[in-house]
Amino acid sequence: MTTAPRWVPRNLGRAAVLAAIAVPLAVAAPAAAAPPPVPTAQGEEAPPIRVEPAAAQDRSDAAAALVAAMSTRERAAAIVMAHTPTTDPGAAADFVAQTGIAGFILMGANIGGDEAAVRDLTDALTLDAALPPLIAVDQEGGDVRRLRWDDFPASTTLKRTDAEAALDAFAARGSLLGRVGIGVNFGVVADYTDDPGSFIYRRSLGTDAAGSAERVAAAVEGESPFAASTLKHFPGHGATPGDSHRVIPATDMSLEAWRSGEAVPFREGVAAGAELVMFGHLAYTAVDAAPASLSAAWHDILRDELGFTGVAVTDDMAMLEASGIPAYSDPVENAIAAVVAGNDLVLGVAYTTPGRVTAVVDGIVQATESGRIAPERLQEAATRVTALRLARGGSSGAVPCGECAPVG
Repeated sequence: MTTAPRWVPRNLGRAAVLAAIAVPLAVAAPAAAAPPPVPTAQGEEAPPIRVEPAAAQDRSDAAAALVAAMSTRERAAAIVMAHTPTTDPGAAADFVAQTGIAGFILMGANIGGDEAAVRDLTDALTLDAALPPLIAVDQEGGDVRRLRWDDFPASTTLKRTDAEAALDAFAARGSLLGRVGIGVNFGVVADYTDDPGSFIYRRSLGTDAAGSAERVAAAVEGESPFAASTLKHFPGHGATPGDSHRVIPATDMSLEAWRSGEAVPFREGVAAGAELVMFGHLAYTAVDAAPASLSAAWHDILRDELGFTGVAVTDDMAMLEASGIPAYSDPVENAIAAVVAGNDLVLGVAYTTPGRVTAVVDGIVQATESGRIAPERLQEAATRVTALRLARGGSSGAVPCGECAPVG
């Protein structure tokens, strides 16, 4: 069997490797879950990194204390992830400073010519080491990759291989992200379809529920030592025809059918320790006519049936506006509806200026003060995101760039 090369530190001993990659998993990760052993420079295998329940509880308690001391406006900003198109570290840092946002998503316009340029940018985004921002990227590999030098196997080939190949590929991909200071990957596609004509076919890790579930769980296991994994696009894009960047894809699939099919990869990914789940702008009309991203019913299903306790994040909110449906034409109203439904983190790639971010934050504040958003809902969301920031925030990097070399 041919597996992806793993990126491991050069000239680092076992203790140094463990110290470099021991990024605590977020509250969402079950205590029993553990990432695979990590090869060291001497060829021996370091023991799996396990998260002690007490450590997760300490982070949760610390996050709760931080949020309790925040104003409503600070809490509102603490649940927004935005983007501004620049490779200038100073401009990116100013954007975060002016907005007070929880996180920054890197898009193609943020990626310089090499790892050092990206690392300079991510380093600049951490203004407060005590509460660093979440730095995220869409790095699925293959068709969707912001870091262009990621040549590790992706869904186009992994869907025809065993789970171990997916584990190796995402361990390598996660190490690459860690080296440039990215702590969150929106990269594990838990959707599946056997239709080559489907929008999501090339990006999915399987063509059936069981095979996809095995690879999704392996991908989470592989990248978790280096970056927080995100499962997308809940409740499943494969059953909904159409491209959610342009329309609101819909299906009349029953909840019972969903449980035995589309739910399976998400359930296994959650069990493997995925720390985020991204809600798709997808309508499963037998459950709710609204898109899942704006549906309290679907958030309840994720929490109650799949047992997910981590951060629920929206897909890019601009996609709702792009659907052309009048009800989704107002970005501020969309953000409010997303928080009411149960999302913890509102992702806006089009929130590219301080003014746009301020409009969304102001809207969340006003909705909370008027009672449209229950104060407890905003506090819950801010606490989950803050706990993830304590675990995965900032440009900490799994392995220093200068110490890395491809092996295998």
